[in-house]
Amino acid sequence: MFLREHEKPLSKELINVDISGRPYQIEAIRSVFEGIDHAKRKFLLVMATGTGKTRTCVSMIDVLMRTNRIQRVLFLVDRIALGNQALDAFREYLPNAPLWPQRNETKFVTNRRVYVTTYQTMSNIIDDEGYGISPHFFDLIVADESHRSIYNVYKNIFDYFDALQIGLTATPKDALERNTFKLFQCEDGLPTFAYSYEEALKNNPPYLCDFEVLKIRTWFLEKGIRKDTISIEDQKRLLKAGKEPAEINYEGTEIEKSVTNLGTNTLIVREFMEECIKDESGVLPGKTIFFAMTIAHAHRLREVFDDLFPEYKGEIAKVIVSEDPKVYGKGGLLDQFVNKNFPRIAISVDMLDTGLDVRELVNLVFAKPVFSYTKFWQMIGRGTRLLEPKKIKPWCKTKDKFLIIDCWGNFDYFMVETGGETEKQSIPLPVRLFLTRLQKLTLAVSLKKDSIIEDCVTKLIEEIASLPQNNVVILDARTKLEQIDENYWSDLTKEKTEFLQKEIAPLMRTRSGEDYEAMYFELKVLFYSIAKIDEKQEKKLRENLLSRSAKVIIEMVSDLPLNVNVVAKQKDLINSVLTGGYLQKAGEPELNNLVEKLGPLMKLRDPVKQSQVSLDLQDVTHEKGYIKFGPEHERITVQKYRDRVQTLIKNLENKNVVLRKIKMGESITDEELNQLAATLQENDPYPTEENLQKAYEARKVKFLDLIKYIMGVSGLVTFPQKVTTAFDGFIAEHNNLTTKQIQFIQTLQSFIIENGELSKKDLVSEPFTKFHNNGFLGLFDHKLQQEILQLTDRILNYA
Repeated sequence: MFLREHEKPLSKELINVDISGRPYQIEAIRSVFEGIDHAKRKFLLVMATGTGKTRTCVSMIDVLMRTNRIQRVLFLVDRIALGNQALDAFREYLPNAPLWPQRNETKFVTNRRVYVTTYQTMSNIIDDEGYGISPHFFDLIVADESHRSIYNVYKNIFDYFDALQIGLTATPKDALERNTFKLFQCEDGLPTFAYSYEEALKNNPPYLCDFEVLKIRTWFLEKGIRKDTISIEDQKRLLKAGKEPAEINYEGTEIEKSVTNLGTNTLIVREFMEECIKDESGVLPGKTIFFAMTIAHAHRLREVFDDLFPEYKGEIAKVIVSEDPKVYGKGGLLDQFVNKNFPRIAISVDMLDTGLDVRELVNLVFAKPVFSYTKFWQMIGRGTRLLEPKKIKPWCKTKDKFLIIDCWGNFDYFMVETGGETEKQSIPLPVRLFLTRLQKLTLAVSLKKDSIIEDCVTKLIEEIASLPQNNVVILDARTKLEQIDENYWSDLTKEKTEFLQKEIAPLMRTRSGEDYEAMYFELKVLFYSIAKIDEKQEKKLRENLLSRSAKVIIEMVSDLPLNVNVVAKQKDLINSVLTGGYLQKAGEPELNNLVEKLGPLMKLRDPVKQSQVSLDLQDVTHEKGYIKFGPEHERITVQKYRDRVQTLIKNLENKNVVLRKIKMGESITDEELNQLAATLQENDPYPTEENLQKAYEARKVKFLDLIKYIMGVSGLVTFPQKVTTAFDGFIAEHNNLTTKQIQFIQTLQSFIIENGELSKKDLVSEPFTKFHNNGFLGLFDHKLQQEILQLTDRILNYA
């Protein structure tokens, strides 16, 4: 592949490339061609899902073939469906190149130019002596979606063939065990070419489609399934069926793992049918993927669709999973979903999470939790493609956005803002850990917390000592590392901190063979620790960070399998984290103990549990992210409603006398406030106190305080934040409470947030009698009873 005398550089051949007017694809090809001109053999192209990785690659292959640089190409995929998709692309954009396999062709032949197959098939062909395929047979190997399938056993394909290698991926997974960058001889974080989702959205016109997110949490998903969350009617039905309601006790996270509930699946389907983006008729949903947990879960969802909408005679939704032979081939279920009017909804388990190209997709439903950030963005990528003007299909004539319905809090789990958040540059996990610990050290120095400073310094020194001394990157950085002696840490100046951030932290990417699951857990605990000690942080933001970090830690701990001996030894600590308020009461020693004891167990996490219980209980919507407003009862997302309100007030603040007075900090009379409310309600989006409270999660916050917050005149403490802060403070002050008393107080906190009120009668009724038959009266002495009543009175009567 080196240049011969009569050949001109490949980069000069770009004039021959036809890429349909997308300059970034030309740049991707240019990056590869320039590398080939300089005798480089391996390349990694990182292009956001939907930006045309395959199309770019086909054009590149076209030029390489026409300039006689290559004769035969191997295009590798990890699933048959993606192979068929790639073959279609080659037929369309490279119609004269002989392809293997042709339709219904299974035997390997040697007289073609483009070969498309799965990793497993090619690995078998190499191992089969009957084929006797030469290591020089292919001139170019392309690994599609290379972040998933080219590791471990399939790496032998790349070792066997002496050929140029190109990896195509949307989200390289460099932070954990499978190092895509290393495989393609690129520095971490520096692929041959990259084009992000954000860049594609910002182009004018955009190359990809933006999305909106509707978060839906049902009552049972949020509160769990137990006696106090089951309606009286359902309790009576359970008793008639011989089931004792008091024995039913499942967390929301166990639904579709340890327990299945028909009512929850029914509610999710109903909400979807009400809220989804529909076709031109406004009746039928547009093309949709439901991401289900298991095949059994997928079939249960299909049955709900069939039961609720019998008029479609079982055609509206189909289960599409790789195990079903009816999925594949011309006329198969997948072909019907892509190319026919029906089915409209594909319910899938893993198979459609990544790689599938259906431009008409307008709805994605996360009916399962996702724990991989890479996979999360790949799933979102199913909907990002825009329509092709020349290939409009009657069931989807327009598409300017797509809708994601998140039933499991995945966007909260990954701390992604809804409404089209962009993918973040991938930073290796050891680098993130080092930088986060350095952030904690800097904070501790500013707060003069000596014990934390000592602990952070010790661990940072250990991380530096763990660098592989014989690694070429570390050898080159020896002079920098020698500056970090024992006296370096005694006076941590701004310059020293920047040196650690810019020069030392990037070296952490060389750490290999680590327990990355433990490292990831430690990182999450670090986030929680920083939020906990940073008392100077703005109160609302600090509480939000603490809450989100705690949820992530608890989720990870809850997935530890107690039936494994080494995990069972930590049962008391695990239970304390899950139900004993461990994180709320934990200081630095307790958080370090958590990392030390549970970190090494994280590789044993098993988020899917067996032995499922089946229930049929009515579920209700607990949380829904839309606002209905105005005379036409228009409905938009909470974020868009907020944006409209802020725009309205900004437009009026210099014209309206009352808004000007608020801006200047002057007092407002009740009459003036009523005038302002009337004025605002005459203008889109017609803000009312009730809708503003809902939009800003600010129950009981007064209209004037909400307006002040929107104008930036004052801060806002929401009702849930106020309640949470008050109860956290109460638990911290009473550090001798028993586990059951803490559970009672946490349940009381949730009860007040949900209901906004409390009576003494409530305290001796469900759900509080599950802790003691006499509820509040049986669990606390008289002094504590009075303190709790005073606490709730302060919260509810002075909100």
